[in-house]
Amino acid sequence: MQLLGIDIGGSGIKGALVDIEKGDLATERHRIPTPQPATPESVSDTVAEIAKHFKWKNQPIGCTFPAIIKNGVAHSAANVDNSWIGVNGQQLIAEKTSCPTLLLNDADAAGIAEMEFGAGRGQRGTVIMLTFGTGIGSAIFVKGVLVPNTEFGHMEIRGKDAEHRAADKIRKDKDLSWEDWAKRVNEFLDRMELLFSPDLFIFGGGVSKKHGKFFDYLKTDAKVVPAELRNHAGIIGAAMAAKSLMS
Repeated sequence: MQLLGIDIGGSGIKGALVDIEKGDLATERHRIPTPQPATPESVSDTVAEIAKHFKWKNQPIGCTFPAIIKNGVAHSAANVDNSWIGVNGQQLIAEKTSCPTLLLNDADAAGIAEMEFGAGRGQRGTVIMLTFGTGIGSAIFVKGVLVPNTEFGHMEIRGKDAEHRAADKIRKDKDLSWEDWAKRVNEFLDRMELLFSPDLFIFGGGVSKKHGKFFDYLKTDAKVVPAELRNHAGIIGAAMAAKSLMS
């Protein structure tokens, strides 16, 4: 079975048809740069453009969004325009695409895919998925069940959001060595371990492709592994979640 998954990010909006039984892309990914400013109107128009590219009509769409999402409504706005706050993005995208739509947090979607088809397969303990990119996204699973909208990247460390110290963007902006960046990441992971005692950390986002450069510097009690689905995880997880819209 194929469904359309779309991943809304701060720099790009990506979509593909997904084989939700295999957990893999069934088509090439189609990417359009995120419009600036990334308002509800402009972003939903871009999502509709991606749906049109795949000739997708009257069938469910799963769509990620970099924010707290409750019943389709955005309650925050990370790396998109603040005008999203309070908007029912799920309803807006459904109207623009004429397709039933499920909107969910981007890291939650990536975690759903990794738990079913990636690095979290068969894990029944406490698993924390972290995506390192422009910010830090998070998803936590207890016995395979998602606790949604955790947003651990906004936890305060040294008077700042954790992602303002340890996101991959900060590593690049400050030209930090992998070892120096890992020290900041360790500080964040130490707080995660203190609060949640996880059995496994899964590292996702673009930086997961370079895990060989910094994993040796990480110091945790929990096992740390790279995400297996890499940057496709959000698209795959969104499509998987959209299956719930099928009658």
